[in-house]
Amino acid sequence: MKSIVITGCLIAVIPALALAQAESKGDPAKTEVWKPVPAAVATPQNAAPSDAVVLFDGKDLSAWDGEEGGKPAWTVADGAATVVPGGKGIKTKRSFCDIQLHIEWRSPTETKGFEGQDRGNSGIFLQNLYELQVLDSYNSPTYSNGQAGSIYKQAIPLVNASRPPGVWQTYDVIWKAPRFSKGGGLEAPARITVLHNGVLVQDDTVLSGKTEYIGAPSYAPHGCAPIALQDHHSKVSYRNIWVREL
Repeated sequence: MKSIVITGCLIAVIPALALAQAESKGDPAKTEVWKPVPAAVATPQNAAPSDAVVLFDGKDLSAWDGEEGGKPAWTVADGAATVVPGGKGIKTKRSFCDIQLHIEWRSPTETKGFEGQDRGNSGIFLQNLYELQVLDSYNSPTYSNGQAGSIYKQAIPLVNASRPPGVWQTYDVIWKAPRFSKGGGLEAPARITVLHNGVLVQDDTVLSGKTEYIGAPSYAPHGCAPIALQDHHSKVSYRNIWVREL
C-alpha cells in the first residue's frame, strides 16, 4: 500500500515540476512595457496637484468673471468665496472640456424657515450647461433628482452623503464632455463621475443633455466652455477649487 501511495504522489508531482521548469525558461521581459513613462505629478497634502489649474485659492476671484461679465459680486473672506444673493453667479475666465474637478462648498448654518430647494441652493455648471446640484440635503427632503449630488433633473445620486449645514463638503468630479460631429450631430454624450465627501454618488453617469428646469434635456453642439457657479439666492460658500485638464 505504501508503494502505491508514493507512486501516486510522484505521478501528481511530476507534471507540476515539468510545468514550472517550462515557465522558468520563458522571458518575463516580453510582457514588460517601459514606454511611454507617465509624467510625475506632485501631490502635496492639502494642496492642488502640481499640474492643476487653481481656480480659487482663497485669496481672490481673479480667475472668474461675473455671470454677465465684469467683476464678480461675490464676497471673499476667510479663504472662501460666498454668493451675494441677487448678485448673479460667476464663471471661469478659461474654458474647459474634459476635466478632473475638486471643489469644496458650504451651505449656510441658519436653516430656520428654509426647506427643500430653498435651503442652501446653488449649483456647479460644467461647460456652463450641465448642473451638478449643490443643496443642503441634510435631513431636508426634496425631489430626489434635485438633491445634493444629483445631476439636476436627470440623475439621482446613489446615496445621500450630505453633512450638516455649515460644515464644509467636497465634490471630486471626473467630467467627460460630449462629442459632436462636424455636422453638429451627437457622437458621444457627456459622462460624469462624482464623489461627495469621498463617497461615490454618480458612477460614470450618462447625461441626456443640458440642464433644464422645465422640460426634457437635449443636446445642441458646442465646444469647451467655462465652469459656472450659481447664485440661487442663498449664501453658499466655495473654497479650494482646482481642475486638471484630461
